[in-house]
Amino acid sequence: MNTRPSPPGAERADESTVQIGALVPLTRPGWAEAGRHLLAGLELAVRDVNDAGGIVGRPLELVVRDTAADPQKGAAAVDELARLGVAALAGEYHSVVARAAAARADALGLPFLCSSAVLDALTEQPTEWVARLAPAQSHGWQIYADFLLTAGHSRIAVAADASVYWASGARILRDYLAPRGGTVTELDMRALAPAAVCDELVGDRATALLLLVGHPEPAVSIVKSVRHDQRLAGIMIGAPAGQPEFAEWATSLGDDSAAVPFLRYLPERLSPLGARVETALRERLAEAPSFVAFEGYDTIAVLADVLRSHGADRARIAAAWPRVAVEGTRGQISFSRAPGISVWQWAWTPVQVVDRDPAEPDRFRTLHTG
Repeated sequence: MNTRPSPPGAERADESTVQIGALVPLTRPGWAEAGRHLLAGLELAVRDVNDAGGIVGRPLELVVRDTAADPQKGAAAVDELARLGVAALAGEYHSVVARAAAARADALGLPFLCSSAVLDALTEQPTEWVARLAPAQSHGWQIYADFLLTAGHSRIAVAADASVYWASGARILRDYLAPRGGTVTELDMRALAPAAVCDELVGDRATALLLLVGHPEPAVSIVKSVRHDQRLAGIMIGAPAGQPEFAEWATSLGDDSAAVPFLRYLPERLSPLGARVETALRERLAEAPSFVAFEGYDTIAVLADVLRSHGADRARIAAAWPRVAVEGTRGQISFSRAPGISVWQWAWTPVQVVDRDPAEPDRFRTLHTG
């Protein structure tokens, strides 16, 4: 099992193992901390599969490629992994990379189980080759919008970077809130310095600011500017994409890291399997595992079940998506065709809105469940 990205071209398909290609952001500008958690989940599940006898007696092996949040790098990795003979692809955190990887996997006829990326339009056209564990962005972000309304926020500002993912998020929020009396004002972070955001918020009379931006920057600078502006003492800062989930957020912001609600894909209470995996992930990571680590584990659990039942033939793996019924760490996993979603979708993983407790920033509070 590879614990670091293997050198390109270092492997060739080994008949004694069943290989799965793993797409993971491990270096900047990718969100490397998310990638580390995703890889920890993938690796732990591979270890558990092999400890239980592997795939009909053959060891399962990860062939890891660092995507670094680069769509071109992701697509090239899919091409290489397909040539190397992997049975399927797993992973990816960044939606823009997952979309490029899914397009290549569909074109090549390579099964891809996407772990973490949420963009609704993961492929342009419906495909049989791609399935996804993470909830579609429209599902999760509508739950977040419900949380905003329940908490009394109808005048929303979004500080938005330029990307298809952030644009999609802003559109979902606007379309959902408008019929319910809410407004969404978009602040273009290509044109505004973090300090200038404060003036815009005062003028707009927004009661909530959502961070649709990259981490650490400009997210950290925006939070510091808003938190330390006395005119904005009552404003809520939110981060639906989940930036506060990771320890790096708390390290960067200290006390300012608390009370920033975000989406997390975990149940209120873990099953016995989930609790066992949580303990093992905590040991592997030397910190509390994020929901992304559980997504990694569940990805391999599903692929291992399909490989045992249907073998390593790519077409048979893809044909098996609608027949999956696997106990995951966060519930029973099966795939279906969800309206408006072009891939086989788990509908749905549990969704929570949580934040870091101001009294104890290392502890999370559940504010809303979907």
